[in-house]
Amino acid sequence: MAAFLVMLREGVEAALIVAILLAFLDRTDRRERNTAVWWGTGAAVVASLVAGFVVWQTVGSLEGTAEQLVEGVVAVLAAGLLTWMIFWMGKQARGLRSGLESQADSALEAGGAALGTVAFVAVAREGFESVLFMLSTTIGETSVRGQIVGGLLGLLAAVAIGYLVYKGSHRINLRSFFRWTGFLIILFAAGLVAKGIHEFQEFGALPTFVEHLWALDILDPATSTPGAFLKTMFGWDPDPSLLQVFGYLAYAIPIGISFSRRTALVKPNKVDASTPVAP
Repeated sequence: MAAFLVMLREGVEAALIVAILLAFLDRTDRRERNTAVWWGTGAAVVASLVAGFVVWQTVGSLEGTAEQLVEGVVAVLAAGLLTWMIFWMGKQARGLRSGLESQADSALEAGGAALGTVAFVAVAREGFESVLFMLSTTIGETSVRGQIVGGLLGLLAAVAIGYLVYKGSHRINLRSFFRWTGFLIILFAAGLVAKGIHEFQEFGALPTFVEHLWALDILDPATSTPGAFLKTMFGWDPDPSLLQVFGYLAYAIPIGISFSRRTALVKPNKVDASTPVAP
């Protein structure tokens, strides 16, 4: 479920970029340049897959204390990047369309390759972020296949949303989508912070203080379906340390409040509300 949510969010951002570029070309009667956008998008996808394979082969083969350290670093980095992502989208959403169209217009004067580069850079950024996020949800987990399937389903759903936006659907309120998925992402990121703390404690880089603040065997992810869901989605630990709980709350509460206040001030517009991208 976590992989589905993260890849859905990342995928929608990438799909919006492609939809905006294609709609701009449609509106300016330059549809013959659509191929450049698709070539740039395809190259970005391939580059992201290659990066993901290389990183997984490198990190997935680690064992012992090296694995604990890397898992902790990846978890904390992913949490930081997720935080930056949701706040960046909240800030940039109103100018996303105009900014991309301005870049596309300048690139068209330089030729199709430049337009493809615009698409490549924009989509690759989302792709490389996705690599880190998927790594954070799969590393150290036993159900890797389930996470991969969830991520693929999230991408398929994102493509469908991007297509509907491109076709001018009035039924998708993207402002609400980014706001509510943002809250879920914050809880997921808080779980990554707690996971990172746990790995650093195992490695010996952080003190333990109270090793098990509580023990709820009834929600043990190994034997409980609700527990497994909570662990996958929100980083639930049935017997966390005091520092893990503190880290979770110290992240989730202030970030959640700040995000709520900032997104409440964002006004609907042609891209991040339900107004169609296509003319």
